[in-house]
This record gives sequence, structure tokens and C-alpha cells, in this order.
Amino acid sequence: MSVPSTVPQGTGPAGAVPSGAILGRVRAHWAGRRRIERLCHLIGAALMVSGIFHFGVFLVQGGPWEGPVSWRKPTTFGLSFGLTLISITWVASHLLLSPRARAWLLGVFAADCVLEVAGITVQAWRHVPSHFNTETPLNTVIAMSLAFGGAVLIVVLGALAITAFRGRTRGPADLRLALRAGFGLLLAGMATGAAMIAKGEVLIRSGHRQEAYDTAGSLKWVHGLTLHAVVVLPALAVLLTALGRPPERRYRTVAAAIGLYAAAGVATLVISLIR
Repeated sequence: MSVPSTVPQGTGPAGAVPSGAILGRVRAHWAGRRRIERLCHLIGAALMVSGIFHFGVFLVQGGPWEGPVSWRKPTTFGLSFGLTLISITWVASHLLLSPRARAWLLGVFAADCVLEVAGITVQAWRHVPSHFNTETPLNTVIAMSLAFGGAVLIVVLGALAITAFRGRTRGPADLRLALRAGFGLLLAGMATGAAMIAKGEVLIRSGHRQEAYDTAGSLKWVHGLTLHAVVVLPALAVLLTALGRPPERRYRTVAAAIGLYAAAGVATLVISLIR
């Protein structure tokens, strides 16, 4: 007499979910996204591919990794802006925005990410600095475009941050806390970026162009760390929910993570300033 199998048909060992079911869930999730969100995810992925490609160029051609003229810049900017665009698109899905406001904010943000990466990439292939470079008309146009793009980033991200600070979010208390703290740290990261640009401009106008190229990026580590808090902290809240942790424990864990993240940001800032 045969014993019926207790493993459901179509599953693997120990009830593992079949790959077809996982693919179906991914497709359903993708189909459920808004059109502007799908577009932003695709653009973000393309920017990350660009970053990976330029890392390959660096491996083949060699050259310095640091400095104003290197393949590091199109590599890191492509990866960072691509990841940031995907992250902000996901985070914004938890904000209560009108369809028109969401489409405009994400659309402008995506276009600005492309502008920033394109400017950096063009200058890398021309083997000239991208920031603070006003030595020729073309270089000036690109440098000013990058500066304008930075201002647009501040406006868009500031609008999303205000939405989060006003409590116009969906989800449990720990996710709302993570969103507010994430956007707060993001704004701190934008402030360090503005400080680096201001320092470079002061050095350029005082006739110290090379010093601007060499030292204006002194806060880049704290800049990068704080920028990505807006996805790390909400992702932690979502993960804790998926693991079935009770609400009180989730809230305490997220609050502790915020404290640790802020402490890491301050420590990185201090180290950058005393170097």
C-alpha cells in the first residue's frame, strides 16, 4: 500500500516554493506598480548598468581611481544615482501623494538623475574634470548643468521629505518613523553635498582650482552614508514586518537603528573634518 505524499504538487523539498510561483509573484508585483514607478525602475537599472560598464572600462584601461579625472566618477555616480532612483521610487510608494504630484516628482527626479550621470560620464570620456570646470564654454555648460541638477534634486527630495514629516504616509508606526528619519538623514546628506560644492566654488573664485579638485570632496563619505538612509531604514522596517516581529519590538528596533545610523553619520563627519 503506497503512502500519499505530504508535499503539495509543484513544490520542492520541505514545501519549498517553486520557481514558477516566485516568478509569478514578481510579475504580479511588477504589473501592480504605477507606470511612472516602472519607468523609474528601468531608468535606475540602466544607470546602474552604466556604472558597472565604466568599472569594466577602468579594469581594461587602468588609470587612477581617485582624483577629478578618473573612471571612478562615472562608475560610482551611475551606481549611486541608479540605486537612489530605484530606492526613492520605492520609498515614495509609501507616501500619500496625488497621482499627478507623484508622476511629476518622480519624473523630474528620474530626468535629473540621467542629467547628472550623463554630465559626469561625458566629462570622463573627454578626460576632463566634471565639477568646478569652467575653463571652456562646453565645460562651463556641463558644470552649470550639474549644479542646476543638484538644486533640482534638493527641491524634489525636499518635497518628498515634507510629505513624510507631515505624516502623510501609509503603513505601521515603525515604518512611518523610518520614513521620517530616513528623509531627515537624506536632507543632511544633501546639505553636505551643498557644502562641498560651496567649498569648491570658493576655492575656484580665489584662484585655487587644483585645490578645489583635490579637497572639495572631503565630505563624500558622510554624504554617501546619509543619502542612503532613506532606503536602509524603511527596508529594515519592512523586513521586520515580514519576519513577523510584534509592533512594539519593531518600533524599538527601528528607533535603535536610527540612533546607530545617526551616530555613524556624526562619526564619519568628524573623521572627514579632522583628516
